[in-house]
Amino acid sequence: MPYFDLSPADLEVYLPEIAEPADFDTFWAATLDESRRAGWDPRVTQVDSPLRAVSVFDVTFPGFTGDPVKAWLLLPAGAAEPLPAIIEFVGYGGGRGLPSERLAWSAAGYAHLIMDTRGQGSTWGSGGQTPDPHGTGAATNGYMTRGIDDPADYYYRRVFTDAVRAVDALRTLPQIDPDRIAVTGGSQGGGIALAAGALSEGLVAVMPDVPFLCHFSRAVGLTDRDPYQELVRYLGVHRDARERTFRTLSYFDGVSMARRASAPGLFSVALMDFTCPPSTVYAAFNNYAGPSKRIVAYEFNDHEGGGAHQWTQQAAFLAELGIQ
Repeated sequence: MPYFDLSPADLEVYLPEIAEPADFDTFWAATLDESRRAGWDPRVTQVDSPLRAVSVFDVTFPGFTGDPVKAWLLLPAGAAEPLPAIIEFVGYGGGRGLPSERLAWSAAGYAHLIMDTRGQGSTWGSGGQTPDPHGTGAATNGYMTRGIDDPADYYYRRVFTDAVRAVDALRTLPQIDPDRIAVTGGSQGGGIALAAGALSEGLVAVMPDVPFLCHFSRAVGLTDRDPYQELVRYLGVHRDARERTFRTLSYFDGVSMARRASAPGLFSVALMDFTCPPSTVYAAFNNYAGPSKRIVAYEFNDHEGGGAHQWTQQAAFLAELGIQ
């Protein structure tokens, strides 16, 4: 893959103008208040599993407007004290899968919650089990344009709210130290992690890996890959919908979420990433408002980024913060 975006020097100082609605904070405060009022206690059931070093729990918690959302909770077997916890959000089209697919964090001594992404889980991996019961207007195939006519109906309003409610739910469990929760995820999961970091209080770290859902206005004109191309196809048919579409997206841009961060951040970026172009990741990173931040750049990688190498970076980052 060739380099196609800004030079590394330009990426490091890239601070584009991002359209941000005046009622951004009001919109999200009202959204979260509505869903919290519709909440109920999470349901946690231990699962009989062949995993001997890990205890597996099937979790159902209240998400957007109380909709049930599934997750796995993995704990080191025999852990007796409240544990630091990692909440992981999943990439585009995937679901929570099977517990045996994600064992690194629990093997490292952390509680690990893997959140299902509503309506997804049938494109790759081992599946998801959380429906999205809310309908939308006209949309292209995929999730990017579902409810795009109005931010109140947009698909990612529901997903981002689920992520915040996952943090809320985890804090209620006796096995978890509520003051030591970090969020992470790759691609779509990285974009969701940025939203959770902006909209939740008291997190200890936000670790977006090659994050999607950042700087929409640049991404749709820079890459010919899905999922951003879903927006291009939609606008190619709905030729008069540009202003309305980007107004909706402005409530969900990872750059605006990054501006509201309050925890230390560790990003990763791949400089040959045609799915989430480097400049869109740097737009979020350079605006990140947490007390400290770091970005790891993988010079010769496409959207796979650092893979397991980035997990090692994340584990070291948490150790530096004393989150063990």
